[in-house]
Amino acid sequence: MERKWWHNAVVYQIYPRSFKDTNGDGIGDLRGVIEKLDYLQALGVDVVWMSPVYRSPMDDNGYDISDYRDIAPEFGTMADFDEMVAEADKRGIKIVMDLVVNHTSDEHAWFLESRASKDNPKRDWYIWKEPMADGSPPNNWNSWFTRSAWEMDPATGECYLHLFSRKQPDLNWENPAVRDAVYGMMEFWLEKGICGFRMDVINLIGKPQDFPDGALEGIGVMGIDHFANHSSTHMFLREMNLRVLSRYDILTVGETPNVTTYEGKLYSHPGRKELGMVFQFEHMDVDRPGSLSPKLPLDLPKLKEIMSRWQEDLFGQGWNSLYWSNHDQPRAVSRYGDDGAYRVESAKMLGTTLHFMQGTPYIYQGEELGMTNTYYGCIGDYNDLYDHHRYEILTSDQGMGDEEALDIIRPFSRDNARAPMHWNGGANGGFTTGTPWLKMNENHKTVNAEAALEDPDSVFHHYRKLVALRKDSPYSNVIVYGGHRLLLPEDPDAYCYKRSDGKKTLLVVSNFTGRTLERRFDDIPVGIVISNYKDSSTGLKPLALRPYESVVYEVL
Repeated sequence: MERKWWHNAVVYQIYPRSFKDTNGDGIGDLRGVIEKLDYLQALGVDVVWMSPVYRSPMDDNGYDISDYRDIAPEFGTMADFDEMVAEADKRGIKIVMDLVVNHTSDEHAWFLESRASKDNPKRDWYIWKEPMADGSPPNNWNSWFTRSAWEMDPATGECYLHLFSRKQPDLNWENPAVRDAVYGMMEFWLEKGICGFRMDVINLIGKPQDFPDGALEGIGVMGIDHFANHSSTHMFLREMNLRVLSRYDILTVGETPNVTTYEGKLYSHPGRKELGMVFQFEHMDVDRPGSLSPKLPLDLPKLKEIMSRWQEDLFGQGWNSLYWSNHDQPRAVSRYGDDGAYRVESAKMLGTTLHFMQGTPYIYQGEELGMTNTYYGCIGDYNDLYDHHRYEILTSDQGMGDEEALDIIRPFSRDNARAPMHWNGGANGGFTTGTPWLKMNENHKTVNAEAALEDPDSVFHHYRKLVALRKDSPYSNVIVYGGHRLLLPEDPDAYCYKRSDGKKTLLVVSNFTGRTLERRFDDIPVGIVISNYKDSSTGLKPLALRPYESVVYEVL
């Protein structure tokens, strides 16, 4: 496989609303990103992925775009954006934009024209269908945020498709004019000096043109068996690659819900000329049987099987993206670790376990500090559209009480990750001098960047070492390009695997529990590459792993 600059890069995701506010309005902004570039440089990351900063009514916090070529006033100006790109470049940091082109805002000029009349030239830029004879929607598809994926427009008597909010109508990618407009917009940003795109729900852009009813119950959103990974999506992505992506040396990652390893290879195999890599969600469902179900205990053998299958199936056939959390997922240390007594140890353990796999690692803002879930007290504290949609179904349809519904919502709320960043132990964690747009986590007084930078044994400094090992160390090649072999697959408590490139072999052992474990290995240790305890054992027979201990050995 041809080597790419992003193979050994580490990406840091910024959710701009919650990163750093510089004007006191309680909303993070681009000048806040500029202010914290030295912090990111100290961490050692190569790439910053910016969640959307385009002009938007903010129905879905910027994922509903009303102008693809402008900056939302909440975040700043185009001059601020250009300065951010230039200042990041001075520090060796590349900027990746969030590309949201499955849908726009209903306030986008394109949609305002489209809904104006049935004979408007842009009518076919979106997906319009007549309702059924009885007035019901054209098919049984759901959206992620509403009961039906269709919204009746009284002015023309037709329904438009929206797989997300009613204010996020889906673009019609079958229309060449739509694709031309999207490709032109992508070139606009690339010419400004950005170095790639994270593509929001990109595997949903191709829809079957007969729009059949969804048939599969129990897999989430009804209709996803038809509109996810449709064959036309690959056709559109190959055209996008030919027209735009292949002309630039950039990172591309597609968000692809409901994808398998086979489909992951279709999207990311370099010979297919589509994308560089994808975000898959299989490992995000291990403790979550459904969006309306309570959190389950972590099934570690199942998690290991999924992660290892992606490592092995894509080896030499595609490229993995590695992540524990992002703006749509809860905090990793609360989900898979211990956000109490062993917060620091388990946060480091999770980072070590992930960063020694093959693929491009993504660090979500605050993950490098071991930030935890927020666990808000009432539904009114939550901003997320998805939480309010679930709350309505749980209380209205299923008859649950308030607290019972919140017990289901709290562990997985997207607001767990969207609560503002902790910069110091002062008022509002140093995030803003005003009122934060979303309630701060109360533990910001002890869990914050200022304290982490001063503590050489902090989660931040452990992540800094992980980043450096991947980028420029004697182990870089085996970490980035070595093969993967899972050990002890049925072990319910320990996650162990090997990486080897024929010259060096690494053994990664991680304890996912708050108990001490003993495990035996036949390997001969050469030395410890990294550990989350200061005095980890150099012997392997037997190896005693303390609570949430994680050690990487070089072995013969």
